Amino acid sequence: MLGLLRCAALESTAQLKALSASPWQRCLSKAIDHSRVPVLRDEDLEESFVRGSGPGGQAVAKTNNKVVLTHKPTGIVVQCHTTRSLFENRREARKMLIGKLDQLYNGDQSVEAQLQRIEAKKQTETARRKQKLQAKKKAWKEREFGDESDKSS
Repeated sequence: MLGLLRCAALESTAQLKALSASPWQRCLSKAIDHSRVPVLRDEDLEESFVRGSGPGGQAVAKTNNKVVLTHKPTGIVVQCHTTRSLFENRREARKMLIGKLDQLYNGDQSVEAQLQRIEAKKQTETARRKQKLQAKKKAWKEREFGDESDKSS
């Protein structure tokens, strides 16, 4: 009963995404602007299911579980065959299509571009901290051992 109440309370997809995200993604999501992400409409999509290929043997060869989504206004085609489940492939294909449309429409303001900027900023900060720590270690060695460490090297 409690599970049903909890599901009823979490109607919006934003709340569902927040619960499924890992802790570090939750803190980044506050810095990322999701307001410009395009919304998929069913009338703009052409969806087809074809037989997949690759590992999985007979289970893959007999079932039509590869999803091919075509966005009619732009002509973007996305194919997804990451799992054996048709429903998971549909969900993943829609996520991929939203990402491509976001990149097409928003460019530098897309969610992917924002994530890349945050990651680059994080890497430069990590490099700066590492360099600062190395400088402190070098100063400590010079203070403790003086020029002896230079002679032994």
